[in-house]
Amino acid sequence: MKIGLVGFAGSGKTTVFNAMTGLGVPVGFGGEVRLGTVRVPDERIDALSARLSPRRTTYAEMRFCDIPGEYGAASRGLSPRGLQQIRDQEALCLVLRDFDNPSLADPPDAVGELEAFATECLLSDLDLVERRLDRARREGADAVEIAAFERAREALEGEQPLRTVPRAELDRAPFRGYGLLTDRPLLAVLNRSEDRAGEALPPALAARLAAMGAGGLALSAPVEAEIADLEPEDRAAFVEALGLREPALARFIRAAYGLLDLISFFTAAPVEVRAWTIRRGTRARRAAGRVHSDMERGFIRAEVIPYEVFAKYGSEQAVKEAGLLQIEGRDYVVADGDILHIRFNV
Repeated sequence: MKIGLVGFAGSGKTTVFNAMTGLGVPVGFGGEVRLGTVRVPDERIDALSARLSPRRTTYAEMRFCDIPGEYGAASRGLSPRGLQQIRDQEALCLVLRDFDNPSLADPPDAVGELEAFATECLLSDLDLVERRLDRARREGADAVEIAAFERAREALEGEQPLRTVPRAELDRAPFRGYGLLTDRPLLAVLNRSEDRAGEALPPALAARLAAMGAGGLALSAPVEAEIADLEPEDRAAFVEALGLREPALARFIRAAYGLLDLISFFTAAPVEVRAWTIRRGTRARRAAGRVHSDMERGFIRAEVIPYEVFAKYGSEQAVKEAGLLQIEGRDYVVADGDILHIRFNV
C-alpha cells in the first residue's frame, strides 16, 4: 500500500513522515521525494508465527511517500510536478498545520488549508476530465467511457469529490491510469503542538472531512517521533501519560485500512508465515494471484481456515479432524483473517 504524504509548506509533513517510518530525514522546505516502509502490526500473525515457528515471518507493509511541499503556504497552488507526484499514490494523507510555525507569518488555519487543497484537486480533476471527454468524443470512443467521464464532470462541476460518488452511479474502469485526485482515498492528519497531543479533532473539521468522504486523526508529530524512539517496554506508559490510547502509527494504519477497505489473509507454512493485503470482497482466485501469478493462472481450489478456528484448535490437523477445513472454489470471497492454502496446477 502506497500512501502519499502531502501538505502545504511548514505543516510538519516531513516530521510526520519521520514519526511514522522511524527515519530521520532532514526537515525543511522543498527537497526530494522520500520513501519509507513500515510493518503493519498484527497480533494474529504474531500468534501464527509463535505456534508454527517458521523460518521467517513476513508482515504486510505500508509505504509512505513524503512529497515535497513545493507549493507554498502563501500561494496554496499545486505545481504540475507536485500534481504528478500526488497522482502516483494509492491514497493521500494531507497534513494540516495546527501549531505556530516561526517560519510562517500566518497563524494556523487547518480548515482553510483543507479547503484550499480540496479546491485544487477538484479543479485539476475537472480540467483532466474535460480534456479527456473532448478527445473521446472527437475520436468516437466507447459510449461507456464517455458516460463515465460525463458523470465525473457533473460531480466535479458540483464541487463533489469523486470518492463520494457511489460505485453504482459511476463506472470507474475508464479512469484507470488517470490518477484522479478526488477519487483517491483521503486521510487528513491534524498536526498539533506537543501540549495538545491528546486532543481530538475539532467537530467542524471532522464534519467537513466526513462530507468529503475522507477520514481524519489528530497527532503531535514531535511527540510521536519521541514515542517511536522509546523502548517498547516504556512506550505504553508514556502514551498513557499523554492521554492517548495508542501511538499514531497504529491509529493511522487502522484508519488507512478502513478508508481503502483493506483486509489481510495469511499463508502459513514451515518456511514462512506471511500476511497479504487485499481489498475487501476479493475472490479466492484473485487473492491467489497476490501470492504468485501461477497460483491465479492454475487455480484449482483454496483450502481455508478462518483464523479464529485455527486459534481454537491450534493446528491444521486438528481443524481437519474437527471437520472445519473449508474447501472453496475460485469465487469464494476471502474474509479478513482467512488462512489460505492454494491448490494449483500450471
